[in-house]
Amino acid sequence: MENSTVYNETTEPQAKPPRRLFSCTLQHLRGWRLPTKVLQAILSLLAVICEEMVENCTKCSGLYFFEFISCSAFLLSILILFMYCTEVYEKFGEDKVQRM
Repeated sequence: MENSTVYNETTEPQAKPPRRLFSCTLQHLRGWRLPTKVLQAILSLLAVICEEMVENCTKCSGLYFFEFISCSAFLLSILILFMYCTEVYEKFGEDKVQRM
């Protein structure tokens, strides 16, 4: 019984990590990298929207390729922003995020 009272007096409760809004952190995208990634996402979304406004085309293969590239760029830039700006980066580790 004596050991348990000594143990209780010397231990400190484990501190909870600070809560962040939507688990968002800008720690890994600092400086020019964050505005560049946000601008990339906005411009690629704008490209998808502009491509959808085309109603008639004579040779549509280039338009379809442009749609594929701009949509892929938008989705990948959103994925990169999600990976670096949330707790996923700490959860998986830097090496796994870099490989992905």
